[in-house]
Amino acid sequence: MNIVITGGSSGIGRETAERLSEDSGNRIWAIARSEKALLAVSGASRHNNIVAVPMDITSGRSSLRELKKRLETEAGKVDILINCAGHLVNKPFEEHSEEDISSSVAVNFTAAALLITELLPLMSKGAHVVNIGSMGGFQGSLKFAGLAWYSATKGALAVLTECLAAEYAERGVSFNCLCPGAVQTEMFQKAFPGYTAPVSSAEMGKFVADFAVNGNKFFNGKILPVAVSVP
Repeated sequence: MNIVITGGSSGIGRETAERLSEDSGNRIWAIARSEKALLAVSGASRHNNIVAVPMDITSGRSSLRELKKRLETEAGKVDILINCAGHLVNKPFEEHSEEDISSSVAVNFTAAALLITELLPLMSKGAHVVNIGSMGGFQGSLKFAGLAWYSATKGALAVLTECLAAEYAERGVSFNCLCPGAVQTEMFQKAFPGYTAPVSSAEMGKFVADFAVNGNKFFNGKILPVAVSVP
């Protein structure tokens, strides 16, 4: 399978990429800003099947088009896209700066939507897009102070998932959104110093990898909570 994953240099994204690389039949294009971190991920793959793609997915449509051209050349098609990149700021709503807000919207929603737009022509029947949302963006879940912008942008990603599943159902491309609860990642530690999440990034990465490969056999257009805590 040809698999593209954003946020592939750390946290859930890295663990997911490494798990998927255990299958020698997979080839994974891992995207993130840090080339050094990506090369470490790529170098750790036993089958040498993780391709490091250092780029800023929020840098505009032209860079995403260049990525599409590269994938057309190197892969020909995309079987799985995992939008795992995330930006989390734990701060009171009225204290978010314009930069905080624009970064949250760009990383958590806009870049994912534009990447889907660019890569859809490379997807055919059986392809699976997995958006990584958050329990904060899951309707009816317990909400927490300081996470309004993060939760709202992840909620937008969830609604987009439902819309695209309906729009591309006849084409056979599936869209699902996983909404993890607290997971012990670098991003989580920075936002909640001193707090230990009940789920490790390795555990969540294993789940996401398996779902990306098999989940579209059972689900399409679903927003699925993945949490051991309160709903």
